Amino acid sequence: MSEREKLITERLTAAFSPVLLELVDESHKHAGHPGARAGGGHFVVTVVSDAFAGKTPLQRHRMVYDALGDLMKTEIHALSISARAPATD
Repeated sequence: MSEREKLITERLTAAFSPVLLELVDESHKHAGHPGARAGGGHFVVTVVSDAFAGKTPLQRHRMVYDALGDLMKTEIHALSISARAPATD
């Protein structure tokens, strides 16, 4: 696991205590892309947490962006998010 992936995982774990957290680095698929040249990675994340219960998809995405904070400006260029509550979505 890269240092970037560790940072992302740590932040999401601290914020949501997820029952499931999957992070896939797809940066290699975007070689030559302007974001890749600037150093930002391309990721797919799945987060399942009670924290998302009763929240709309937009609220859940905002929660993930808030948890990642400055990483969205430095370490992450693109992020595909699947955020849901356990056994309800």
